[in-house]
Amino acid sequence: MMEPFELFAIRYAHCGMLTRGETHLFGDIHESHTGLDYYVWVARRSDRAFLIDTGMGAETAGRRGESYLRTPSAAIGLLDLDPTRLEDVVLTHFHYDHAGMLDHYPKATFHVQEAEMSYVTGPCMCSSLLRRGYEIDDIVHLVRCVHCDRVHFHGETSEITTGLSLHRIGGHTAGTQAVRVWTRRGWVVLASDASHLYFNMQQEQAFPAVYRVDEMMRGFRTLHRLAEGSWDRVVPGHDPMVMELYPALNSELEGIVARLDVAPRPFRPA
Repeated sequence: MMEPFELFAIRYAHCGMLTRGETHLFGDIHESHTGLDYYVWVARRSDRAFLIDTGMGAETAGRRGESYLRTPSAAIGLLDLDPTRLEDVVLTHFHYDHAGMLDHYPKATFHVQEAEMSYVTGPCMCSSLLRRGYEIDDIVHLVRCVHCDRVHFHGETSEITTGLSLHRIGGHTAGTQAVRVWTRRGWVVLASDASHLYFNMQQEQAFPAVYRVDEMMRGFRTLHRLAEGSWDRVVPGHDPMVMELYPALNSELEGIVARLDVAPRPFRPA
């Protein structure tokens, strides 16, 4: 019988209220909608632990106008993980808020989609619009890791270990991937930025930060399929509702660490 993973979301930064024009294409730019939270995720069981995304540093957050709460590499210590000893890090894509501070994980292998690396080192980055979501130092560090045999490239769908698989979704960026994790409540899908908010995937409304709209729209259906037709088993990448829907690890970590391996309370996306 397959051992389930414990699965956690760690909230490390926040962005203030956005308009609907900033949360979905053709939304009203005059109507307030929601803020965004920034997360990293941890999947852990007796034989292996995975960090999913590494977040951004305080300097990057300040320069880009985000409210910084805590350093992800320090915050994973709340789950008894040592960043200097961690062996597996999944990067869902390489945007500044998902793939920063890679030097904090000196022993880790980084699991990435081949399409994302091709995208961020190819001709698309000649466009200031397409490259503005990336920090050049993060990309250069990752290229150095390639040359040190510390990057594992995956194509489309790949099972890293029993109970944890990667699925290229695209849409948001060329190589955005979701992570499917076996937990005590069944399969849970970490959408990352394949869907920023519950609203985006459930209402099929594309987030404006998009590389290919057609892939993003198909991606919503793929997330639903990977979750075996249950939206409450898909966790979006930036929705503040995650901290409200899922229980905290303990009372002291309310709003900081949420358990995703238990069912969320019912709700309707705004």
